[in-house]
Amino acid sequence: MFDIQAFLIEMAPYVQYVSFILLILAGLSLPISEDIVFIVSASLAATVVPENTLYIFAGCFLGAMLSDIEAYLIGRFGLHRVLFGNALIRLNIINRERIEKKIGIVTAYFIKYGGKTLFFGRFIPFGMRNILFMTSGLIRLNFIKFLIIDLCALICTSSVLFYLGYSFGNNFQQIIPYLNRYKLFIVLMVLGALLLYFIKKKLNKYIPGGQSTTLKADPSKNPIIE
Repeated sequence: MFDIQAFLIEMAPYVQYVSFILLILAGLSLPISEDIVFIVSASLAATVVPENTLYIFAGCFLGAMLSDIEAYLIGRFGLHRVLFGNALIRLNIINRERIEKKIGIVTAYFIKYGGKTLFFGRFIPFGMRNILFMTSGLIRLNFIKFLIIDLCALICTSSVLFYLGYSFGNNFQQIIPYLNRYKLFIVLMVLGALLLYFIKKKLNKYIPGGQSTTLKADPSKNPIIE
C-alpha cells in the first residue's frame, strides 16, 4: 500500500511539487488523503525546509483548489455525458426518466441548501467531498458560485491543517488520531442532517397542506443552474 507520509518525507526537498501533484491526483478520487498531505507537508516546512514554507503552502493550496475544480468538471462533462448519453439508454442500462427524477431531487436540495452544503461539505473526509463536487458539476451548478464557496471553505480548512502540521512539527503523528475522530464526527453530523431533510420531505407529502420541495431538473427554471 502506498504510504503518503513516508513518500512526502523522502521527497522533502521537493515537497511543494509532490504535494501539488498528489492533491491533483486526489481529484480523480484516488485514495490520497488531502488532510494528511497538508499536515505532513506543513511538518516538513517547519522542520526540514523552513525556507520553502510559503512555496509549500502555495503548492498544497493550489493543488487542493485545482483538485476540487477537477472533480466538478468530471461531474459536469464526464458523468453528465455518460448518464445522458445514447449508448447506455439504447442498451437499457439506465432509465433516463428515473435518472432525471433523481437529479431533480438533488437539484431541489441544492437550490435550498446549496451554499451551506458546499461549504461544510469541504470538511467531509473519506472521498465524500469529491462526490459532492462531482454532483455539483452533474446538476450544472453555476461554476462561479461553486468556485467562490469552495474557495472560502478551502481557505479555512487549508489554514487550520497547515497550522496544525507546522505547529506540531516532527510530532505531527499526534494529530492523526484526533483528526480521525473529527472526521467521524463531521460525517455523522452530515448524515444526520441529510436524514432529517428526507424525513421532513416525506412528512410533507402526507401532512395536509404540506408541499414537496422536489423540482424538475429543468435548467431554464433553475436559478443555480446554467
